[in-house]
Amino acid sequence: MRIDFGGAWTDVDTYAHKHGGAVFNATINHYVAGTLSTGQGLQVSYGLDLPTGSGLGTSAALNVAYLGLLNLGATREEIAERAYRFEDEILGNRGGKQDQWASALGGFNLLRFEKSGVTSEKITLPEKALTELQARSVLIYTGKPRLSGNIHGDVWRAYESGNPKTIEALHRLKSLALEMPGVLKSGDIDGLALLIAENWEAQKQLYGSVTNPQIDELFALAERSGARGGKACGAGGGGCLYFVAKSGQRDTLARALTDAGAREIPFQFEFGGLTASNSHDDYIAPEERKV
Repeated sequence: MRIDFGGAWTDVDTYAHKHGGAVFNATINHYVAGTLSTGQGLQVSYGLDLPTGSGLGTSAALNVAYLGLLNLGATREEIAERAYRFEDEILGNRGGKQDQWASALGGFNLLRFEKSGVTSEKITLPEKALTELQARSVLIYTGKPRLSGNIHGDVWRAYESGNPKTIEALHRLKSLALEMPGVLKSGDIDGLALLIAENWEAQKQLYGSVTNPQIDELFALAERSGARGGKACGAGGGGCLYFVAKSGQRDTLARALTDAGAREIPFQFEFGGLTASNSHDDYIAPEERKV
């Protein structure tokens, strides 16, 4: 699964093919695990440890795992693109590409989306910056899954009708994603948190269904309880919320949110991405394996 810090929505072809999109995200140690068995015909089974509709890219991770099992000789980039095409062309899901690429690649990535394709830049962080970001991060589940298809419909109708507020918000989301990696690499966690907060303000300008009264109440509580910045993960409208706490306020923030009925999701940032093994090998990347 992944947390998106900035730029989500600009990875959708509707916008990206015209203006170019950018997303900055990172994967976390919640996974889809699957098994492929050929003992008695071809059998594929897989599952995940978080609810769908969480805004953490669970559906994309399921498809990356499924296609990874069936295409063990393919590269991670090839699996990411196939997973997106599967959702777009076969399932008819009108979404972006960041989830598939994050799930396949792992780690912190700045992803750029153009009509010609996707390019990825692996962001390597100083250990001090990564440790501080981890120590100040809070991820919660609101208890209500979001239906991203409904929200996507609202936003893209507004975009295609020429709504200036929606168009301006998308441009700002892209610029924030491009700015974030440099700020984080410099070790400025407060600066990153403020950019995440600005991303949330731009995200809310896309369309009213991106937020709701429950989410607004949780953000107001978080601001009173030590949050420096936060945003709804993925499309918004429900699912998970991510916050960066002020220094020394992480536990106070997490406790206030859980006391209000939210569920904290403990996590660590992870860097493995899509991996595969058989009964005789340690986990290795698909592109390093011949099956």
